[in-house]
Amino acid sequence: MKKTKIEWCDSTWNPVTGCLNDCPYCYARGIANRFASKDEILSIRRKVTAVLVDSPMYSDNGKKAPYPFGFKPTFHRYRLEIPKQWTKPRNIFVCSMADLFGEWIPDWWIQEVINSCNEAPQHNYLFLTKNPGRYMELVEKGILHSQDNFWLGSTVTSESDQFYWNRKARRFVSIEPIMGIFNHTLEPVKKIDWVIIGAETGNRKDKVIPEKEWIENIVNACKETNTPVFMKDSLIPIMGETGMLREFPEGMKVEGAR
Repeated sequence: MKKTKIEWCDSTWNPVTGCLNDCPYCYARGIANRFASKDEILSIRRKVTAVLVDSPMYSDNGKKAPYPFGFKPTFHRYRLEIPKQWTKPRNIFVCSMADLFGEWIPDWWIQEVINSCNEAPQHNYLFLTKNPGRYMELVEKGILHSQDNFWLGSTVTSESDQFYWNRKARRFVSIEPIMGIFNHTLEPVKKIDWVIIGAETGNRKDKVIPEKEWIENIVNACKETNTPVFMKDSLIPIMGETGMLREFPEGMKVEGAR
């Protein structure tokens, strides 16, 4: 999407969609399944774990189907040219509707996405995964390189989740949705370049409402090392408008960033 409602980036770009993580709070699964072609999903459900699409698919009403296979991991190869079409520099969240670095994603899919990023170096590219160990695997394979416009992020919801540690890369963490207090794992927060915090949205039966103390603990740790913090709008009911932080790290303040 050229424009997005995600507050910490300018645009989203989804050459790959779908995920097998099965997180109970996932917003993306509901969106993808709402726009899926039910016939297509049934035809591949038991046959494959990932799908390659070389050209757009259309629904019965003649409109493009953004998620023809629902939340089945899908490589929309025809979308690789999009960053080059955006000439104005922007912060792009890559694969907001997928986990590009999930174990089920072939290396060559990631390689082609990264190649596309390198062909449009005017942008910042922000990657997020629940499997940050894959970053290091790809570095060792020569597929992924540390560069100023690549931001490698970890999605963290609790103290037990894995942070990405490679000090050579631009690193950030998205603590969203925050599911509990962080008491014992705040050292990693101090050693990365940016922290995003957000609460669970939607109306899930077991939805977790964060406490103000959870947020303040993280913010206080970040202040010790001047780590910028960006709070998403979902925290306004907890922090109040005056308690909200909207900080960007150096290197990501391109025109248009909110």
